[in-house]
Amino acid sequence: MKAVRGTAAALLALLAVTGCSSSTPTAARQDPPPAPTPVGTRSGATDAAWVQLMTPMNEGAVELLTMAADRSTDPRLRSWAKDLAAAHRAELGRMRPLLKQLGLPATNVHEGHEMPGMVTPGDLAQARAAEGAAFEKVFVLQIREHLEHSALVSRSEVDAGSEAAAKKLAAALVEAREGELDGLNRIAA
Repeated sequence: MKAVRGTAAALLALLAVTGCSSSTPTAARQDPPPAPTPVGTRSGATDAAWVQLMTPMNEGAVELLTMAADRSTDPRLRSWAKDLAAAHRAELGRMRPLLKQLGLPATNVHEGHEMPGMVTPGDLAQARAAEGAAFEKVFVLQIREHLEHSALVSRSEVDAGSEAAAKKLAAALVEAREGELDGLNRIAA
């Protein structure tokens, strides 16, 4: 587990210093995405990288969760997805002001990037194309990955961040994700 946390912390640091790469070929991009804005120190850069990653991770997850709340044939999964979408919206309500507090742009610096735990437009298209049990299988796989990776990245913020507000929110996300994964496991079993 320490190696996994170290890897996530290294990912956050790397994202903060260099930005992350897009899966879109360089020639196809019109403008490269802006690199995350470092905040003061290396630790501040970790906080910036974390909130700049978690915000679009949650935004994509909200779209997927909303879809599941509307389309799932399992009433337990529908209810769970509805509640989780509301929780993610509340988290976004704390993340967006944190972006501003840290002096970061409100734009998605990870637009077009394919990263573990990030619900991408391709993932959403795959979910839209599926129906019934096939939709639920796609949904469960995608949302599980989101929950696992957002917990992992948030643990790294707790361990390596320096901004109190970011660390507090990250700790809340770690705790929430553990409960959310337990709920998903009970429903999907």
